Amino acid sequence: MIDIIGSLRKAVIPDRKGDRSAAPSKEDRRKQHNLFEAAATFVSASVEEDQARIDEASGWVSPEALSFGVSELACRAVIALARERGESPQTVARTLLGLPAD
Repeated sequence: MIDIIGSLRKAVIPDRKGDRSAAPSKEDRRKQHNLFEAAATFVSASVEEDQARIDEASGWVSPEALSFGVSELACRAVIALARERGESPQTVARTLLGLPAD
């Protein structure tokens, strides 16, 4: 019975001790970027009008992920400014966009 369980375990969970190619190399890990890194680089490059960095950051993640990251960055920035200014997030967002107070 123990041999059957051991054989099943090996069939279901393969031994990967010798399989180092499945893990990304240190160089590959350095090249990988998450959506927040991409968003931060994209937004700061946009402010600085650095098209090369905009293009680079745009290639790090999918367009959907980049959009989500930029949206998350905007939310966090508005919250931080609202706390700093003692204003509501809506007031800060409208002011940043040049919209009249609601």
